[in-house]
Amino acid sequence: MSRPPLTFVVGTGRCGSTAVSRVLRLHPSVLSLSELFTTLEPGALPEQDLDGEEFWEILASSRPFADRMIRDGTPVPEHLYPRSPGRFTGAGGVPALCLTTLPHLTSDPDVLFDALRPVLTARPAGPAAGHYRALFAELSARCGGHAVVERSGFSLSLAPRLRQHFPEARFVHLYRAGPDCALSMSRHPGFQLIEFLADATHGSGPEAPAKLERMLADDSFDLTGALKRPVPVARYGALWSRMITEGLSHLDALPPGTVMPLAFEDLLEAPEHQLTRLAGHIGVEPDPEWLAAAGGVLDGGRRGTSDVLPPSQREALLTACTPGTRALAARARRTQAGPGRGGRS
Repeated sequence: MSRPPLTFVVGTGRCGSTAVSRVLRLHPSVLSLSELFTTLEPGALPEQDLDGEEFWEILASSRPFADRMIRDGTPVPEHLYPRSPGRFTGAGGVPALCLTTLPHLTSDPDVLFDALRPVLTARPAGPAAGHYRALFAELSARCGGHAVVERSGFSLSLAPRLRQHFPEARFVHLYRAGPDCALSMSRHPGFQLIEFLADATHGSGPEAPAKLERMLADDSFDLTGALKRPVPVARYGALWSRMITEGLSHLDALPPGTVMPLAFEDLLEAPEHQLTRLAGHIGVEPDPEWLAAAGGVLDGGRRGTSDVLPPSQREALLTACTPGTRALAARARRTQAGPGRGGRS
Protein backbone atom coordinates (compact mmCIF):
# COMPACT_ATOMS: atom_id res chain seq x y z
CA MET A 1 0.00 0.00 0.00
CA SER A 2 1.53 3.32 -1.06
CA ARG A 3 1.95 6.09 1.45
CA PRO A 4 0.21 9.46 0.97
CA PRO A 5 2.42 12.24 -0.37
CA LEU A 6 4.64 13.84 2.27
CA THR A 7 6.45 17.15 1.81
CA PHE A 8 8.54 19.30 4.14
CA VAL A 9 8.78 23.06 3.59
CA VAL A 10 12.12 24.09 5.06
CA GLY A 11 13.73 27.49 5.49
CA THR A 12 15.52 29.85 7.81
CA GLY A 13 12.41 31.24 9.44
CA ARG A 14 11.06 34.76 8.84
CA CYS A 15 11.01 33.89 5.13
CA GLY A 16 7.24 33.89 4.57
CA SER A 17 6.74 30.31 5.63
CA THR A 18 3.88 30.99 8.07
CA ALA A 19 1.93 32.54 5.19
CA VAL A 20 2.67 29.45 3.10
CA SER A 21 1.19 27.25 5.85
CA ARG A 22 -1.96 29.37 5.81
CA VAL A 23 -2.12 29.10 2.02
CA LEU A 24 -1.73 25.33 2.13
CA ARG A 25 -4.43 25.00 4.79
CA LEU A 26 -6.90 26.41 2.27
CA HIS A 27 -6.33 23.53 -0.17
CA PRO A 28 -8.97 20.81 0.23
CA SER A 29 -6.49 18.01 -0.47
CA VAL A 30 -3.70 19.18 1.86
CA LEU A 31 -3.17 18.48 5.56
CA SER A 32 -1.16 21.56 6.51
CA LEU A 33 1.01 20.95 9.58
CA SER A 34 2.45 24.18 10.91
CA GLU A 35 5.52 24.31 13.17
CA LEU A 36 5.40 20.63 14.13
CA PHE A 37 9.03 19.53 14.15
CA THR A 38 10.83 22.68 15.28
CA THR A 39 8.31 23.11 18.10
CA LEU A 40 9.07 19.55 19.24
CA GLU A 41 12.83 20.10 19.16
CA PRO A 42 15.10 19.13 20.80
CA GLY A 43 14.44 15.42 20.59
CA ALA A 44 11.72 15.44 17.94
CA LEU A 45 13.32 12.62 15.94
CA PRO A 46 14.98 10.10 18.27
CA GLU A 47 17.09 7.38 16.72
CA GLN A 48 15.94 4.64 19.07
CA ASP A 49 12.59 2.84 18.93
CA LEU A 50 9.95 4.12 21.32
CA ASP A 51 6.49 3.01 22.35
CA GLY A 52 3.29 4.99 22.10
CA GLU A 53 3.55 6.48 25.59
CA GLU A 54 7.10 7.67 24.91
CA PHE A 55 6.05 9.20 21.61
CA TRP A 56 3.13 10.95 23.27
CA GLU A 57 5.53 12.46 25.80
CA ILE A 58 7.39 14.14 22.92
CA LEU A 59 4.13 15.67 21.69
CA ALA A 60 2.61 16.51 25.07
CA SER A 61 5.57 17.92 26.98
CA SER A 62 5.87 21.70 27.19
CA ARG A 63 8.75 23.93 26.10
CA PRO A 64 10.31 26.31 28.69
CA PHE A 65 10.78 29.26 26.33
CA ALA A 66 7.21 29.11 25.03
CA ASP A 67 5.77 28.81 28.54
CA ARG A 68 7.87 31.70 29.81
CA MET A 69 6.82 33.98 26.96
CA ILE A 70 3.17 33.09 27.62
CA ARG A 71 3.59 33.86 31.33
CA ASP A 72 5.16 37.20 30.41
CA GLY A 73 2.17 38.01 28.21
CA THR A 74 4.30 38.12 25.05
CA PRO A 75 3.84 34.77 23.30
CA VAL A 76 5.85 34.03 20.17
CA PRO A 77 3.77 35.21 17.18
CA GLU A 78 3.60 31.74 15.62
CA HIS A 79 2.18 30.20 18.80
CA LEU A 80 -1.57 30.30 18.25
CA TYR A 81 -2.80 28.55 21.40
CA PRO A 82 -2.22 31.48 23.82
CA ARG A 83 -4.39 33.73 21.64
CA SER A 84 -7.44 31.50 22.12
CA PRO A 85 -6.54 29.86 25.43
CA GLY A 86 -7.95 26.54 26.52
CA ARG A 87 -7.27 24.58 29.67
CA PHE A 88 -3.46 24.73 29.41
CA THR A 89 -1.49 27.70 30.70
CA GLY A 90 2.05 28.98 30.68
CA ALA A 91 2.17 28.34 34.43
CA GLY A 92 1.31 24.67 34.13
CA GLY A 93 2.82 24.15 30.68
CA VAL A 94 1.25 24.09 27.22
CA PRO A 95 1.83 20.84 25.30
CA ALA A 96 4.15 21.48 22.37
CA LEU A 97 1.66 19.96 19.93
CA CYS A 98 -0.94 22.51 21.07
CA LEU A 99 1.22 25.61 20.60
CA THR A 100 0.73 25.93 16.82
CA THR A 101 0.09 22.62 15.05
CA LEU A 102 -3.37 21.82 16.44
CA PRO A 103 -4.83 25.37 16.61
CA HIS A 104 -3.70 25.82 13.00
CA LEU A 105 -6.11 22.99 12.14
CA THR A 106 -9.03 23.50 14.51
CA SER A 107 -10.74 26.08 16.68
CA ASP A 108 -10.79 23.60 19.59
CA PRO A 109 -7.28 22.16 19.92
CA ASP A 110 -8.00 20.71 23.39
CA VAL A 111 -10.64 18.37 21.97
CA LEU A 112 -8.34 17.23 19.16
CA PHE A 113 -5.44 16.78 21.61
CA ASP A 114 -7.61 14.55 23.82
CA ALA A 115 -8.80 12.51 20.84
CA LEU A 116 -5.26 11.82 19.66
CA ARG A 117 -3.97 10.58 22.99
CA PRO A 118 -5.60 7.12 23.22
CA VAL A 119 -4.85 6.36 19.57
CA LEU A 120 -1.15 7.21 19.78
CA THR A 121 -0.37 5.95 23.29
CA ALA A 122 -1.74 2.51 22.37
CA ARG A 123 0.81 2.02 19.61
CA PRO A 124 3.49 -0.65 20.03
CA ALA A 125 7.20 0.14 20.12
CA GLY A 126 8.76 1.10 16.82
CA PRO A 127 10.66 3.81 14.94
CA ALA A 128 9.66 7.43 15.48
CA ALA A 129 8.72 7.79 11.81
CA GLY A 130 6.01 5.15 12.18
CA HIS A 131 4.46 7.03 15.08
CA TYR A 132 4.55 10.29 13.14
CA ARG A 133 2.88 8.63 10.15
CA ALA A 134 0.15 7.40 12.50
CA LEU A 135 -0.25 10.98 13.76
CA PHE A 136 -0.49 12.24 10.18
CA ALA A 137 -3.10 9.62 9.32
CA GLU A 138 -5.21 10.44 12.36
CA LEU A 139 -5.08 14.17 11.66
CA SER A 140 -5.95 13.57 8.00
CA ALA A 141 -8.97 11.50 9.02
CA ARG A 142 -10.18 14.17 11.43
CA CYS A 143 -9.18 17.39 9.62
CA GLY A 144 -9.13 16.37 5.95
CA GLY A 145 -6.42 16.37 3.33
CA HIS A 146 -4.51 13.36 1.99
CA ALA A 147 -1.26 15.10 1.04
CA VAL A 148 0.72 15.95 4.17
CA VAL A 149 2.81 19.14 4.12
CA GLU A 150 4.77 20.00 7.27
CA ARG A 151 6.22 23.50 7.47
CA SER A 152 8.43 24.79 10.25
CA GLY A 153 10.50 27.92 10.54
CA PHE A 154 14.20 27.55 11.36
CA SER A 155 14.09 24.07 9.82
CA LEU A 156 16.86 23.96 7.19
CA SER A 157 19.18 22.14 9.57
CA LEU A 158 16.56 19.41 10.04
CA ALA A 159 16.62 18.35 6.38
CA PRO A 160 19.14 15.48 6.79
CA ARG A 161 17.26 13.97 9.73
CA LEU A 162 13.90 14.38 8.03
CA ARG A 163 15.27 12.59 4.97
CA GLN A 164 16.71 9.83 7.16
CA HIS A 165 13.40 9.17 8.91
CA PHE A 166 11.12 9.83 5.91
CA PRO A 167 13.01 8.72 2.78
CA GLU A 168 9.87 9.07 0.65
CA ALA A 169 9.49 12.78 1.42
CA ARG A 170 9.88 15.68 -0.95
CA PHE A 171 11.14 19.11 0.09
CA VAL A 172 10.39 22.73 -0.71
CA HIS A 173 13.14 25.22 0.07
CA LEU A 174 11.43 28.53 0.80
CA TYR A 175 13.78 31.49 1.01
CA ARG A 176 13.61 35.26 1.16
CA ALA A 177 16.03 38.08 0.35
CA GLY A 178 18.69 38.04 3.05
CA PRO A 179 18.51 41.65 4.29
CA ASP A 180 14.71 41.58 4.62
CA CYS A 181 14.80 38.17 6.31
CA ALA A 182 17.54 39.19 8.73
CA LEU A 183 15.74 42.40 9.68
CA SER A 184 12.62 40.38 10.46
CA MET A 185 14.74 37.99 12.55
CA SER A 186 16.04 40.92 14.58
CA ARG A 187 12.47 41.75 15.63
CA HIS A 188 11.42 38.19 16.53
CA PRO A 189 11.80 36.82 20.08
CA GLY A 190 12.88 33.38 18.90
CA PHE A 191 15.83 34.76 16.97
CA GLN A 192 16.55 37.28 19.70
CA LEU A 193 16.85 34.28 22.03
CA ILE A 194 19.35 32.66 19.67
CA GLU A 195 21.59 35.73 19.83
CA PHE A 196 21.10 36.11 23.58
CA LEU A 197 21.95 32.44 24.09
CA ALA A 198 25.10 32.85 22.01
CA ASP A 199 26.26 35.58 24.40
CA ALA A 200 24.89 34.26 27.69
CA THR A 201 26.19 30.69 27.34
CA HIS A 202 29.49 31.43 25.62
CA GLY A 203 31.89 28.73 26.71
CA SER A 204 29.19 26.75 28.56
CA GLY A 205 29.45 23.80 26.17
CA PRO A 206 27.01 20.96 26.94
CA GLU A 207 25.78 22.83 30.03
CA ALA A 208 24.21 25.58 27.89
CA PRO A 209 20.70 24.04 27.53
CA ALA A 210 20.41 23.40 31.27
CA LYS A 211 21.62 26.93 32.03
CA LEU A 212 19.03 28.39 29.68
CA GLU A 213 16.25 26.26 31.17
CA ARG A 214 17.12 27.48 34.69
CA MET A 215 17.01 31.09 33.54
CA LEU A 216 13.64 30.63 31.81
CA ALA A 217 12.14 28.93 34.86
CA ASP A 218 13.07 31.87 37.09
CA ASP A 219 10.33 34.49 36.62
CA SER A 220 12.52 37.09 38.34
CA PHE A 221 14.91 36.88 35.38
CA ASP A 222 14.15 39.77 33.00
CA LEU A 223 13.82 37.77 29.80
CA THR A 224 12.06 40.55 27.88
CA GLY A 225 14.83 42.97 28.75
CA ALA A 226 17.47 40.44 27.76
CA LEU A 227 15.87 39.86 24.38
CA LYS A 228 15.43 43.57 23.69
CA ARG A 229 19.06 44.49 24.36
CA PRO A 230 20.71 46.25 21.39
CA VAL A 231 22.13 43.82 18.84
CA PRO A 232 23.45 45.06 15.47
CA VAL A 233 21.17 43.89 12.71
CA ALA A 234 24.26 42.71 10.82
CA ARG A 235 24.58 39.88 13.36
CA TYR A 236 21.26 38.55 12.13
CA GLY A 237 22.54 38.90 8.57
CA ALA A 238 25.52 36.73 9.50
CA LEU A 239 23.16 34.21 11.12
CA TRP A 240 21.04 34.13 7.95
CA SER A 241 24.14 33.56 5.80
CA ARG A 242 25.33 30.67 7.98
CA MET A 243 21.91 29.05 7.90
CA ILE A 244 21.63 29.41 4.12
CA THR A 245 25.12 28.14 3.26
CA GLU A 246 24.89 25.19 5.64
CA GLY A 247 21.30 24.47 4.62
CA LEU A 248 22.08 24.43 0.90
CA SER A 249 24.80 21.86 1.53
CA HIS A 250 22.15 19.69 3.21
CA LEU A 251 19.72 20.14 0.33
CA ASP A 252 22.38 19.44 -2.30
CA ALA A 253 22.91 16.04 -0.68
CA LEU A 254 19.29 15.03 -1.36
CA PRO A 255 18.37 12.97 -4.44
CA PRO A 256 17.78 14.88 -7.69
CA GLY A 257 14.25 16.13 -8.19
CA THR A 258 13.21 15.97 -4.54
CA VAL A 259 13.76 19.67 -3.75
CA MET A 260 11.78 22.57 -5.19
CA PRO A 261 13.35 26.01 -4.57
CA LEU A 262 10.80 28.76 -4.00
CA ALA A 263 11.69 32.42 -3.49
CA PHE A 264 9.15 34.28 -1.38
CA GLU A 265 9.49 37.32 -3.63
CA ASP A 266 8.59 35.19 -6.67
CA LEU A 267 5.55 33.89 -4.80
CA LEU A 268 4.40 37.44 -4.12
CA GLU A 269 5.10 38.56 -7.69
CA ALA A 270 3.36 35.68 -9.48
CA PRO A 271 1.27 33.75 -6.95
CA GLU A 272 -0.80 31.72 -9.41
CA HIS A 273 2.25 30.48 -11.31
CA GLN A 274 4.29 29.68 -8.21
CA LEU A 275 1.39 28.01 -6.38
CA THR A 276 0.72 25.87 -9.46
CA ARG A 277 4.36 24.75 -9.32
CA LEU A 278 4.00 24.08 -5.60
CA ALA A 279 0.83 22.03 -6.07
CA GLY A 280 2.51 19.85 -8.66
CA HIS A 281 5.50 19.25 -6.42
CA ILE A 282 3.46 18.21 -3.38
CA GLY A 283 1.13 16.01 -5.42
CA VAL A 284 -2.19 17.89 -5.55
CA GLU A 285 -4.17 19.70 -8.23
CA PRO A 286 -3.90 23.51 -8.53
CA ASP A 287 -7.56 23.99 -7.68
CA PRO A 288 -8.75 27.32 -9.20
CA GLU A 289 -10.74 28.28 -6.12
CA TRP A 290 -7.68 27.62 -3.98
CA LEU A 291 -5.48 29.75 -6.23
CA ALA A 292 -7.96 32.62 -5.99
CA ALA A 293 -8.27 32.37 -2.20
CA ALA A 294 -4.54 31.98 -1.65
CA GLY A 295 -3.76 35.30 -3.26
CA GLY A 296 -5.57 37.08 -0.46
CA VAL A 297 -3.27 35.58 2.16
CA LEU A 298 -0.02 36.84 0.65
CA ASP A 299 1.21 40.30 1.69
CA GLY A 300 3.16 42.04 -1.04
CA GLY A 301 4.19 44.77 1.39
CA ARG A 302 6.83 42.50 2.89
CA ARG A 303 9.26 43.11 0.02
CA GLY A 304 12.16 45.50 0.47
CA THR A 305 11.59 46.16 4.18
CA SER A 306 15.32 46.58 4.84
CA ASP A 307 15.52 49.52 2.41
CA VAL A 308 14.42 51.88 5.19
CA LEU A 309 17.48 51.19 7.35
CA PRO A 310 20.06 53.98 7.78
CA PRO A 311 22.75 53.67 5.08
CA SER A 312 25.50 52.51 7.43
CA GLN A 313 23.32 49.76 8.94
CA ARG A 314 22.07 48.65 5.56
CA GLU A 315 25.61 48.47 4.16
CA ALA A 316 26.77 46.35 7.11
CA LEU A 317 23.71 44.13 6.72
CA LEU A 318 24.30 43.65 2.99
CA THR A 319 27.90 42.68 3.68
CA ALA A 320 26.85 40.16 6.33
CA CYS A 321 24.29 38.64 3.94
CA THR A 322 26.72 38.38 1.01
CA PRO A 323 27.84 34.74 1.59
CA GLY A 324 24.25 33.50 1.73
CA THR A 325 23.16 35.64 -1.22
CA ARG A 326 26.02 34.31 -3.34
CA ALA A 327 25.25 30.72 -2.35
CA LEU A 328 21.61 31.12 -3.40
CA ALA A 329 22.64 32.72 -6.71
CA ALA A 330 25.09 29.91 -7.45
CA ARG A 331 22.45 27.29 -6.75
CA ALA A 332 19.95 29.10 -8.98
CA ARG A 333 22.48 29.07 -11.82
CA ARG A 334 23.01 25.34 -11.41
CA THR A 335 19.26 24.73 -11.41
CA GLN A 336 18.73 26.84 -14.55
CA ALA A 337 21.55 25.02 -16.33
CA GLY A 338 19.74 21.74 -15.97
CA PRO A 339 18.42 19.22 -13.44
CA GLY A 340 21.29 18.78 -11.01
CA ARG A 341 21.61 17.28 -7.59
CA GLY A 342 18.85 18.40 -5.29
CA GLY A 343 17.40 20.91 -7.75
CA ARG A 344 14.04 21.19 -9.42
CA SER A 345 12.85 24.14 -11.45
